[in-house]
Amino acid sequence: MPTDEKLSQGLDAILDFLKIAERLKSTIRSAHTATGRQESVAEHTWRLCLMGALLHPYYPELDLSRLLKILLIHDMGEIINGDIPAIYQDPNQDKTSEERMDFLQVLSPLPERQQEELLLLWDEYNEVKTPEAKVAKAIDKLETLLQHVQGDNPKDFDYGFNLDYGAKYTKVDPIITYLRQQLDGWTKERMSS
Repeated sequence: MPTDEKLSQGLDAILDFLKIAERLKSTIRSAHTATGRQESVAEHTWRLCLMGALLHPYYPELDLSRLLKILLIHDMGEIINGDIPAIYQDPNQDKTSEERMDFLQVLSPLPERQQEELLLLWDEYNEVKTPEAKVAKAIDKLETLLQHVQGDNPKDFDYGFNLDYGAKYTKVDPIITYLRQQLDGWTKERMSS
C-alpha cells in the first residue's frame, strides 16, 4: 500500500477512470460478429489494437506506443452517448465536437496531466495530421469493413455503403490501399451472395 498520499490519489483516480472505461464492454456497435451478436466498442477497439501491432513492422517509423494509445482511446467518448453508425450520422451535426465533450467527461477522474495527454492523442486522431493518426484512422475504417464482411449481418445489411465508407482515409499508402482492395473484394463477394 503506497504511503505517499499523492501516489494513492493518482492510483485511485486511475481505478475510477477504469471503472468508467468498463462501460465500453457494454456499448454496442452496429456491426455483428460471425455468430450474429452485435459487437461492443471494446471488442472493436481490441481488434483495432491487434491490427496496429501486427501492421507495425510495415511502419517501423511509427511510434507503436503512441499508435496503440490513439487506438485505445479514439472511441472512448462513445461511453456517454453510444456509437452512431456512419450510415445514420447527420451531416449537419458536429459529431466530433460532441464526442470530444463526452470524452472530456470520461477523462474527468484522471489527474490533469493524464487528461491532457489523452485529449491531445484524441485530437491528433481526429485531426488526422500525424503519421500515427493517419494509420490509426485508416485501420479504424478497415477493421469496421473486416467486421462487416465477417459478420452474420441482418438480411437488409447495406454492403454497398461499405465500398465508399472511409475511402478518403484509406488512401494513405500502398499497404493500406492493398488491405482496402482486399476488403472491397470481400465486400463485393458478400453483395453477390
